[in-house]
Amino acid sequence: MIRSDFGTSPFDALLVGLSINAGLTVGSWEIIIALIVISFNSILTRRRPEILGLLTAVITGIGIDMWLFLSHNLITPELWYSKVFWFGIGLVVTGLGTAIYLKTNFAPIPIDRLTLIIQELTGKTIFFSRTFIFLVILIIAMLFNGPIGIGTIMTVCFGGLILNFFMYHIGKVLEQVLIYKDTASNNN
Repeated sequence: MIRSDFGTSPFDALLVGLSINAGLTVGSWEIIIALIVISFNSILTRRRPEILGLLTAVITGIGIDMWLFLSHNLITPELWYSKVFWFGIGLVVTGLGTAIYLKTNFAPIPIDRLTLIIQELTGKTIFFSRTFIFLVILIIAMLFNGPIGIGTIMTVCFGGLILNFFMYHIGKVLEQVLIYKDTASNNN
């Protein structure tokens, strides 16, 4: 999504803006922001900080930096439709991947954990929670002159919807797998 030059998620726009204006790499800012959000999440839930989320953020931060380095000359969309294509692929894959690891409860990145916390505290949908977080982060990204474009606005509008869609369907698949596993265990 970053390479599409079509705009990126508000969170990535914030990370890129921080990288450009304050130094460090995009992945380094992923880790620093994760530490801040882990602390915020801990305050909101009145629980101990989820340090395992930091491991996920470190892996993601390293992955972002490696991908940006490796893809620098590999993917450079020039035409508007190729930018839209790469952005769209990124938006859908991000929603799918986030839904998979949130539904399996595998050490969510702190910003994704915050989505679940806001959902729980407000009683609203994932769509609402994610859109709210994206709006807040969009405002902060604007302060740091992050790469905000039409894709960023599309992410605010559709990112939560896509995540909500995949959360539902991944939940159904996991439910079927667990029912099948339980039935198979009982038959043995």
